[in-house]
Amino acid sequence: MKLLAGVDLSESTEKVVQKVEEIAKALSARVWILHVAEPEPDFVGFETDPKCIRDSRSEMFHREHQQIQDIADRLRKAGLDTTALLVQGATVETILKEASKLDADMIVLGSHGQGAMYQLIVGSVSEGVLHKSACPVLMVPTHERT
Repeated sequence: MKLLAGVDLSESTEKVVQKVEEIAKALSARVWILHVAEPEPDFVGFETDPKCIRDSRSEMFHREHQQIQDIADRLRKAGLDTTALLVQGATVETILKEASKLDADMIVLGSHGQGAMYQLIVGSVSEGVLHKSACPVLMVPTHERT
C-alpha cells in the first residue's frame, strides 16, 4: 500500500503524522510526506528588491524542507519506508498530481474544522482534494472538539 500524507507544518501536522504512522505500520505501507510550498509570487509591480524576496523565500523553503525531512527521518526510525517531498504549486492541484504520479492508494490530510463562513470565503484544501481525488482520502480531525 502507498500512502500520501499532506502536511501543512502547522500544529495539526503531528496528528496527521501519528495517524499515518499507525496505518502504515498496520498495513506495511510505503509513505510519502508531502508539503506544498506557496508558488512564486508575481514580481510585476513590486517595489521591493526581488533578491531580498528570493532570499526570504529560500530561507523559508530550507526550513520547510528540514521540517519534512525530520518527519520522514522519524518515520524511518520507526521502521517505515518514508520519503519527504516539498513541491511548489497550488495546494489542491499539487496534492492530486503527486498522488496520481505516485499511484497512491490513499491520501491522508488533516481537517482543521473551520466554520462555514471561512470555507465560503477561503475554501478548504481538504474539501478540494476530497471532491477531486481518484483515490480514497482519509480526513484526520486535528481540531479540538466541543
